Amino acid sequence: MAIPAVLLTYGAITAQGDAGINHSERTFVQKQFRPVSTGFDNTLIIAPYFELGAVALAGVQSRNDRINVLLIIAKGEAIMLATTFGVKFLRGEPRPDGSDNLSFPSGHTAQAFLAASIVHTEFRDKSQWYGVGAYTIATSVAALRMINDKHWQSDVVAGAGFGILSAHLAYLSHRNRWGRKPIGRDVSMSPTYFGNGTPGMTISWRPSK
Repeated sequence: MAIPAVLLTYGAITAQGDAGINHSERTFVQKQFRPVSTGFDNTLIIAPYFELGAVALAGVQSRNDRINVLLIIAKGEAIMLATTFGVKFLRGEPRPDGSDNLSFPSGHTAQAFLAASIVHTEFRDKSQWYGVGAYTIATSVAALRMINDKHWQSDVVAGAGFGILSAHLAYLSHRNRWGRKPIGRDVSMSPTYFGNGTPGMTISWRPSK
């Protein structure tokens, strides 16, 4: 949790609109790069998921089976959308181009880093390069959002934090995986009567070996 905590803290501290490091970074980016089609942004945010599917189809075994990976993705997406858009509406930060007041944090960046974190977690035991590729894509999304003047640098840094944090929370809440036999599957119940004639019920549990 240390990495998303640092990213979120930095993003919150530097979220000052067109001032401080946001201003200097925006000026630098505008001098060095020209805006590109936002279609690249919208496509790349889910590119790590395509990598996930391609690697799985190639026969590389992931940490979890396909059903559980889909459930983790669903949980992560729900957490990411709820947190990022909740903060967007509460914060009301204007975008650099002035198009609306939903700049902080970057939802595109959060989405990309959520997907990249899942790829990294699922395949890190096989090779770290799968995660490197996914995080490279996610970083490219963050850069494009700044190049297209849709976000301040504080927005994309915080967005990365929200994405990584959402992935961690999805895995933490998924310890009892779908299809795994529950611990208490050998539970039996039977009616009984206590010494004074009071009815009750006994529960016995036999843990699996």
